[in-house]
Amino acid sequence: MSSDNPTSGDNAETPDGNTAGEGSAETSKFQGSEFLPPTTDPWKGFRGVMAGTLVLEAIVVLLVLPVIATLGGGLTAVSTGCVVGLAVLMFLGAGVQGRSWAIPFNIALQVLTVLGFFIDLAFGAIGVLFCVVWAYLLYLRKDIKEREQRGLLPGQRG
Repeated sequence: MSSDNPTSGDNAETPDGNTAGEGSAETSKFQGSEFLPPTTDPWKGFRGVMAGTLVLEAIVVLLVLPVIATLGGGLTAVSTGCVVGLAVLMFLGAGVQGRSWAIPFNIALQVLTVLGFFIDLAFGAIGVLFCVVWAYLLYLRKDIKEREQRGLLPGQRG
């Protein structure tokens, strides 16, 4: 059987004696394919990348405070509250990346950051910059899903 077509014909036998698609729930999403589930969880690493990105973004958002104070119209209670509140949400969001609602939450944070244009131009610019980063992360997520389905991740070829 060709490795180019993971859904073709016969079922390959896995190391535990089952045919692909039989057995544990872990292999259920690989039914009808000749590929094993990855030996390491690629999503665990991806969640770590998302959490790290949120922490980095929170630090950068906090670094916009001196810029607003110096170059912008000065810090007000509203601008300070918005910047610090968003940074706190980002730090907290880094801890919930394993939840099913993590990606919509991350996207909502990016929308709020872009809306920072209403507070200061520099704040909005940070939002646009990190929107590009998150767009790339969503592309990577799509790529990991496709590679996992095709059996191209390390550890899937057995």
